[in-house]
Amino acid sequence: MSYLTQNEIATNGTMASRIAQCAASQDLPMDPDSWTSVHRRDWGASPGWDAAWESAKVSHPDPDYDPGADEGVITDSQILSQVQAMIAADEAAQPVEEPAEDPPVA
Repeated sequence: MSYLTQNEIATNGTMASRIAQCAASQDLPMDPDSWTSVHRRDWGASPGWDAAWESAKVSHPDPDYDPGADEGVITDSQILSQVQAMIAADEAAQPVEEPAEDPPVA
């Protein structure tokens, strides 16, 4: 695990665009771009993403190479799985509203 690599993932514009597009398909209660920004540190630290990112950079020494744009590094299915897990965690953290009690009948 590398915090530096996780930070690189979390601040990569192409990855943010891919995450936001995925989030948009999930009927979020907030703007997908805002949600993506708020949660960037979470998805940037997704298990295994840093190792895949580092491996891709080693195998592509071109300084203009963007691992975030390479769908073989972090796949759309990995993104979808992570986004869905994060949305579920958000929903689980929300307080449950109790139904309003009916007024007493006279």
